[in-house]
Amino acid sequence: MQKPTKSFEVIELLTRHNVDFMVVGMTAGVLQGAPAVTFDLDILYSRAPENVDRLFPVLEQIDAVFRTDSRGLRPSKSHLATAGHKLLDTTLGIVDVLGSVRDSSYEELLPDTIELEAEGMKFRVLGLERLIEVKRLAGRPKDLAVLPLLEATLARARSSKQR
Repeated sequence: MQKPTKSFEVIELLTRHNVDFMVVGMTAGVLQGAPAVTFDLDILYSRAPENVDRLFPVLEQIDAVFRTDSRGLRPSKSHLATAGHKLLDTTLGIVDVLGSVRDSSYEELLPDTIELEAEGMKFRVLGLERLIEVKRLAGRPKDLAVLPLLEATLARARSSKQR
């Protein structure tokens, strides 16, 4: 059985190291009120060299290794400079470190984020509207299955703003 990622500990480390990142994936939905459980943390980060220099020590600190590589390969700065997905096991659980989402970079998706504050930290999450769009375009059964939940969460959020 998979253990849940200690998401807030990872977010705290990223925030403390001034990493430019946003929470994406189902954790972004949960943080915006979707009543769901997720066992991993997906982040999209800026691939700017100075940001990669800030992200790299965080991944070292949590002993990140590629979970699809039986050799225990660790991500390098050159890995982090790419747009690909780095699917990692860490001491804090599963963390997927994404260089892009659906061919969109951190900088391109930044306008579609909201800033949240939790446990004294401010960080960005992909907004529900764009998250729904990304899940729909991904088209995988697990993404399509959560669409009604995310859409209901968005409708509830819109309804509460109108009051």
